[in-house]
This record gives sequence, C-alpha cells and structure tokens, in this order.
Amino acid sequence: MHAIRLHAFGPAENLRLESVPDPEPGPGQVRIAVRAAGVHLLDTALRAGSAEELPFPLPELPITPGREVAGVVDRVGAGVDDGWLGRRVVAHLGLANGGYAELAVREVEAVHALPDGMAFSTAVAMIGTGRTALGILHVAPVGPDDVVLVTAAAGGIGTLLVQAARGVGATVVGVAGGAAKVERVRALGADVAVDYTEEDWPARVREALRGQDVTVAFDGVGGAAGRAAMELLGLGGTLVMFGWSAGAPTEVTTRDLYDRLLTATVALGPRLLRAPGGLRGLEERALAEAASGRLVPAVQEFPLAEAAAAHTALRERGTVGKAVLVP
Repeated sequence: MHAIRLHAFGPAENLRLESVPDPEPGPGQVRIAVRAAGVHLLDTALRAGSAEELPFPLPELPITPGREVAGVVDRVGAGVDDGWLGRRVVAHLGLANGGYAELAVREVEAVHALPDGMAFSTAVAMIGTGRTALGILHVAPVGPDDVVLVTAAAGGIGTLLVQAARGVGATVVGVAGGAAKVERVRALGADVAVDYTEEDWPARVREALRGQDVTVAFDGVGGAAGRAAMELLGLGGTLVMFGWSAGAPTEVTTRDLYDRLLTATVALGPRLLRAPGGLRGLEERALAEAASGRLVPAVQEFPLAEAAAAHTALRERGTVGKAVLVP
C-alpha cells in the first residue's frame, strides 16, 4: 500500500509518500480500506518534533501519522464476526498512528458503523473534531439567553460550535481570519461575524452587540485573539479554552477572575472523559448529530500525496474546517 512516512522531525516536506507492506489485522481487529483520513493540529506538532505542544511523548521514527480514518472493512482478524466485512466504518486511532495510508487497522470495539448516506470525510470530521466540540459543550453548556463568542469560527471545531449555539437559540459572534472565512461564518448563521486580523475587531463586536455582554467565549486560538475574546466577556462570563493555535495560550490572571467575576476553564483531555459514555459516547452523539443534519462539519480535502500541503495550510490557518486526506 501507499502511506505517508515521517523519517525525521522537521518541516512539512519531511512527509513523504512511500510504498510499505500492507498491515494485517490482529485478533479482535479489523482492517479498513481508507477513504478519508483526518489531519489534526497535533499531527503538525508531532511532525515538527514540538514535544511541548503534545499531550504524549514523541514516538520513535519512522512512523505513519494520522489519528482518524473512515473507509470500508476489507479484512478481519481472529475472533471478529465476518459480518464486518464490507461495512462502511469510521474509527479514531487514539494515540496510535497509521491513519495517513491506504489501509489501517483498529480494534473492532473502537469502530463505528456508518449510515449509507454519510460521506467518509464527514465521518472523519465528526469522530475527532465533532466529539471534541460536543465535549466542550458538555463542559460549558449554552442556552437561548447566552451571547456566545467563538474564536477560529471557520475552523473545524469553531464551525460546529457556531452551529450548536445557533441551534439552541443563542446569539453567536464568530471571529475568523480573512474576508472569505468571515463570509463562511456568516453563512453558518452567526449573528455577528468579524475579522480578527483587523485591529479594531473587539470594538466592532461591541458595536454590533449594542450593549449586550458576551456571556461565554470559546477560545481555541489563544494569544492576543484569545485575550481580546476574554476581555469582551461581561461580568460573570465564562472563558472556555481548548487550544492555542496562535502558539501560546490565552493569558488569564486571578486578578482577571476576581475583578470581573469570571470563570475560566480548559475543556481538554480528562474533562471530556466526564461526559456521559466517555469518548465513545461523544463519538456516537457526534455521528448522530451529523446523520440528523443538525451539525454539518466543514471539510477541506487534500490528496493523500499532498499531506505536506495539508500540514502547511493548517499551520498557516489556511484551511476552512477539518483538513482531510483522500487516498
């Protein structure tokens, strides 16, 4: 099969398409003929060797990166029902790797069967990004009385948070970088959509809200944008942080919390495990939301051979929604 291999940590160009032996499913596993593979920001940190950005140790090289795959089961291991053969499935590979490939293996209990109408790229987006978005909303539920601000609102998680908040009747402010992304956020139904590359964007948000206070800020950007989002919160507001694509987390002090009675929380890792059913439960609900049409993930596809281009676009915030590789 063909797979993307990483032999040395470094620039995106280190990701190379190579021919490697086909993997074989072990006991309790299925092999998936991959039709779509997710690209995650953590993949770019791993490829660069940026250990400080990872929640797990750097692996020994060479590896095939990739944490999420969707496709068709073409082989089963010992102890697995033959009924899985030919089924359309999606799976999160956890901390394991191997997704950027034409074939991948996973334990059958970690696999979800897909409805016939769901696109493989949609499934990949929801098994990872979708479950994270629902986990964030479990940590900080929103309702019709909330004014919700979402940074990186045109990104994979951001687009889902915008849709979910609109779905419960909240007023939504979407913040994105560049005119095209702002238009995308507006098309998702955001009440206010602004470009954070413009210096006066916080003032524009205040003007558009006409005296309403932001009650919840979902921040996956960090840095200056995250700080500005926090400062838009009204008294008693909530800051929910789930990443720092800007390169540094949002700076929050205890003085900030006391002065404006704010709550600040991080919705990552163990916090998500506390949702009903844990990660498996979040995955099931995310797929159900997509199947019903209540949440529609934004997806940008790249050929498998162009994994380096996908990494570069993701790091430079040049993607809209979830980046997906298609073998």
